Amino acid sequence: MLRPGIRRLRGLRLLGFPPRGSPGCPRSVCSRQGEENPPLSAESRWKDRAETVIIGGGCVGVSLAYHLAKAGMKDVVLLEKSELTAGSTWHAAGLTTYFHPGINLKKIHYYSIKLYEKLEEETGQVVGFHQPGSIRIATTPVRVDEFKYQMTRTRWHATEQYIIEPEKIQEMFPLLNMNKILAGLYNPGDGHIDPYSLTMALAAGARKYGALLKYPAPVTSLKPRSDGTWDVETPHGSMRANRIVNAAGFWAREVGKMIGLEHPLIPVQHQYIITSTIPEVKALKRELPVLRDLEGSFYLRQERDGLLFGPYESQEKMKVQDSWVTSGVPPGFGKELFESDLDRIMEHVEAAMDLVPVLKKADIIRIVNGPITYSPDILPMVGPHQGVRNYWVAVGFGYGIIHAGGVGKYLSDWILHREPPFDLIELDPNRYGKWTTAEYTEAKARESYGFNNIVGYPKEERFAGRPTQRVSGLYETLESKCSMGFHSGWEQPHWFYKPGQDPGYRPSFHRTNWFEPVGSEYQQVMQRVGVIDLSPFGKFNIKGQDSIRLLDHLFANVIPKVGFTNISHMLTPKGRVYAELTVSHQSPGEFLLVTGSGSELHDLRWIEEEAIKGGYDVEIKNITDELGVLGVAGPYSRKVLQKLTSEDLSDNVFKFLQTKSLKVSNIPVTAIRISYTGELGWELYHRREDSAALYDAIMNAGQEEGIDNFGTYAMNALRLEKAFRAWGSEMNCDTNPLEAGLESFVKLNKLF
Repeated sequence: MLRPGIRRLRGLRLLGFPPRGSPGCPRSVCSRQGEENPPLSAESRWKDRAETVIIGGGCVGVSLAYHLAKAGMKDVVLLEKSELTAGSTWHAAGLTTYFHPGINLKKIHYYSIKLYEKLEEETGQVVGFHQPGSIRIATTPVRVDEFKYQMTRTRWHATEQYIIEPEKIQEMFPLLNMNKILAGLYNPGDGHIDPYSLTMALAAGARKYGALLKYPAPVTSLKPRSDGTWDVETPHGSMRANRIVNAAGFWAREVGKMIGLEHPLIPVQHQYIITSTIPEVKALKRELPVLRDLEGSFYLRQERDGLLFGPYESQEKMKVQDSWVTSGVPPGFGKELFESDLDRIMEHVEAAMDLVPVLKKADIIRIVNGPITYSPDILPMVGPHQGVRNYWVAVGFGYGIIHAGGVGKYLSDWILHREPPFDLIELDPNRYGKWTTAEYTEAKARESYGFNNIVGYPKEERFAGRPTQRVSGLYETLESKCSMGFHSGWEQPHWFYKPGQDPGYRPSFHRTNWFEPVGSEYQQVMQRVGVIDLSPFGKFNIKGQDSIRLLDHLFANVIPKVGFTNISHMLTPKGRVYAELTVSHQSPGEFLLVTGSGSELHDLRWIEEEAIKGGYDVEIKNITDELGVLGVAGPYSRKVLQKLTSEDLSDNVFKFLQTKSLKVSNIPVTAIRISYTGELGWELYHRREDSAALYDAIMNAGQEEGIDNFGTYAMNALRLEKAFRAWGSEMNCDTNPLEAGLESFVKLNKLF
């Protein structure tokens, strides 16, 4: 065990860093350039009613309080169990970057940085914001390919981003060993900020605009009321709130448990190292850009006249604080650290010394090892939660400093305007469900942490924690024949391989091993007949005396007649496309609604909320896990299915977009004449336990017609050539239906 004192560790000297439980004081951890704790009298007020109660006083919660109050909401209250920044904020390294491999999350990063640039002027509080830019280092050809791929996406945004040559990298960061460097991805304006000072500036702004920040004020109980409001209990008394927002960091699981929710979150230990003054750094005329060595899996930035660097160790070596999941966060834990463990990160320390040789002579003055909270996929959970009225979350932030400003604004706009300002379904808390077990969460958090700096390929798959309990009735039949993809807990075939073909997962920025097989599947459906497992579709049953009125309110299309199906869209108050579903009118007043697998609880939440707000007398049931779905498509699909049913499938009897209950090989199905491929086809909805028998019957019946499997990659190619839109690609909350070419599905003459 490392102890205070001076030791040399493979080239680095350790100068008396603090033992376990001591927070230490690097500038990025607790120099506290911002507001001092306000006097007790400033926090002695109490309110019995609040429009919004935010639980958690880290940078994300305080940012939301600031934005709601600034936007004019009255009675915004933030409750913090100990003091502001306690948890993960106070010890964060404070990195800020415009970069994100996605598209819309860049809007969050962009807003955060622009806010932080002007926050000191607005609030009078110093925030310690440095913007020397950042460089991502490529030392392999595939990493250069990744940079080129990212450059094709960068013009979606106003942020600057460039690929720079090694000569420019050395000019900007003269302390580098350039032997392996091939290129850099440069983002001007990136940098780092003091997390404590940032939070205190946001707190000053929140108070300025009328918010109440109350601490210490631990929440002891949350009680939902029949009218959708909440009773929030604290040692100071009870407060009635119209909505609550869980922004409690690594305490978020405990808050969720108060109302029966198991949020899939887990704390992980993250370490970074701070050196004393390095003469070569001190001699520089300007601050070094933040460096990210992606193969070495560490970030490095200037800290005063020294350096700070933090690694992301492999999933085998990283440490999950799993005891906090099973036994809860220790009472009173807030501004403590874990004992450092250099053995876990030594290979990254050596990589840093190789890339920045001056580190070999540097003295370590601080090792910070603190908890940060991970969701399974490393992205935060932001928005209203399905199944609980007026309960919102802003939790699971692995990168809370760069997300805080933008998420505060995003949630504030959503709360005030009743719709998200832009699409961020990748952050939807409802992307997880009952299938997300504690074991799955830990396995995925380990993987996500260890994969922090891996190459980000298109169509990436990650395999930890799979399969979940969500497997279709065909999983055992198909798993040895195909490459499976992960869709909201489900395993679904992406593409199938034949004997002699490479079956492995081979991600690439170029054509890879699935290209030819998917082309064959495409031809299979175009020329013969194919079968696809569509069981991951989200499926809802809606019935009741007000079901037609509810759906007529929800959808921009008309309600289909009994026995028919149509494509319908739920629009936001501003007319943007919140969801696309197929609506089948099965019997008078009873409907089957179907949506994409990734939208299941996203769409269900909206439907349930509208039903409650409008007082509709309906029964809404999620039957996603009960039903399997097989798609049969291609010019011979009718011929194959007709062998298995006495129902007349001819074109003039079973028409396009018609739905019927019938038996296929004596198995009850709901058949809808529809196919996302654009070819002749049916979707067959059936009991999940009947999937294997139904599949076998169809495959046996289609031998003469040359029937075969196809996966979602081929289906996507087919639907694109048919110009069928997909929610999340050609339409989402960033587009209105006219922009997306959905005029035929939107009836502008509907009366409201």
